[in-house]
Amino acid sequence: MGQIGAHVRDDDPVAAGRAVGADIVQLFLADPQGWKKPQPRQDAAEVIASGLGVYAHAPYLVNVASTNNKIRIPSRKMMTEHAAAAAALGGRGLIVHGGHVLAGEDIAAGMTNWRKAFERATFPVPVLVENTAGGENACARSLERLAMLWDAIGEFDVGFCLDTCHAWAAGLDLETVVDDVRAITGRIDLVHANSSRDPAGSNRDRHAGFASGTIPPELIAHVVREAGCDALVETPSESQAEDIGFLRAALAG
Repeated sequence: MGQIGAHVRDDDPVAAGRAVGADIVQLFLADPQGWKKPQPRQDAAEVIASGLGVYAHAPYLVNVASTNNKIRIPSRKMMTEHAAAAAALGGRGLIVHGGHVLAGEDIAAGMTNWRKAFERATFPVPVLVENTAGGENACARSLERLAMLWDAIGEFDVGFCLDTCHAWAAGLDLETVVDDVRAITGRIDLVHANSSRDPAGSNRDRHAGFASGTIPPELIAHVVREAGCDALVETPSESQAEDIGFLRAALAG
């Protein structure tokens, strides 16, 4: 079984992680809504010395599947820059959303663009592709699309991050999703253990704490148990300590 932690504020990840009882933390290394390059962190030595496992999440704008050169090319550059910044913190991986193509475009073009991203660059930490919640043109929403994506990139050293809220929103069966995903990718490297504010199949990416969300907490724990890897809650900060405690207790039982 892996370690358990949370996505925390990036100004003081060590203090934030300890405040919620995390063994591992996830953080942004630059503005999640921007294209700016990550800057060297003055607290890098403290983060490394803390003993906390570290994951970095790429900015939301990154979309290496895009057929738009003004999005795809900067996205590839951002993946490289953020992977290097994660490595400087001893990071375990860089999480990147699966991305999408525009309406009316061939989804196969998005898969090809993902492949080119790995053909043209190497990364000092594993890139973990994350499943997404909605969008008919998304590359990692359904199992069928995930199979197409892994046909394109599976030969590279690429990992997978399974988000329970996104899977729920996409209408995937959380009882079987770990086996379903592993049958395609052969691996799950990280779980984003989140509840949802919305019903199953909503296509909406709105995280919630375990106690207030629509996903039965025991079902989230089931996914984490079956995956057997690190798990991070991206739930609201006020519920993170409680959510981490619930997972620990459920997995110890």
